[in-house]
Amino acid sequence: MTLVNYKQSPERRNAIVELVEKSILRLTAGLMVTTALCISGRAQQTVFNVPTTDVLDKGKVYFELDVSFKPNDSDAVSHFSSFVPRLVVGAGGKVEAGVNILGNIQPGPDSTTIAPTVKWKVYQGKDNGWAIVLGDNLFIPVRNKSYDAGTYTYAMTQKTFASKTRIGFGGYFFSKNVVAPNANRAGGQFTFEQPLNSKVTLAADWFTGRHSAGYFTPGVVFKVGPKVTGYASYSIGNQNPSRGNHFFLLEFGYNFN
Repeated sequence: MTLVNYKQSPERRNAIVELVEKSILRLTAGLMVTTALCISGRAQQTVFNVPTTDVLDKGKVYFELDVSFKPNDSDAVSHFSSFVPRLVVGAGGKVEAGVNILGNIQPGPDSTTIAPTVKWKVYQGKDNGWAIVLGDNLFIPVRNKSYDAGTYTYAMTQKTFASKTRIGFGGYFFSKNVVAPNANRAGGQFTFEQPLNSKVTLAADWFTGRHSAGYFTPGVVFKVGPKVTGYASYSIGNQNPSRGNHFFLLEFGYNFN
């Protein structure tokens, strides 16, 4: 999930704090690479931003890089680019855990945030096509931070039909400052997936609400090969879309086997 706080202002920091923060990021990146080389995996963790009910089997690993960008300035959102790497590992018992690194935004100072994640599949119907997951993302800002810690908690249900159409719905809760200054946010999250063939799927997802995660995102998911998945989409804001609150979102996913 790509979370971007465009109005966040930078805070002053001394050289020692900056050195510690860079060391934390290097350590996290090193752990991600080491894990990816040692374990294998396969799954789709979100449609574009909203989580799916897919959960990795034990010992599996999925890596994804999300790139969002707006090439022009507008009244609502200036031009920008943002990069979010994500790694997810199957822990067993229908549970997976992972880490996202958010806030890598240009132009301007990064508001880097480390986000450990966990998802638990509490129900998987055998023939009825229903699945339910519970999940939580913890947000730990480490650079230019405007809050100390936050969380995104959700419940998600999806139904797969005989036509292979999959529709999902659920609820979310963001704690104070994660997606809105000095405020909590709660609402609904929805997904739609319709395979056209074995390689191409039309898809969309939506977070309700007026905040930095509140977007409707339609697009296409395509399988490049047995390990690689590409995502091409366009995010349209729930507020001020006519004033330019919309941008491209591209994603690259890799399953280690």
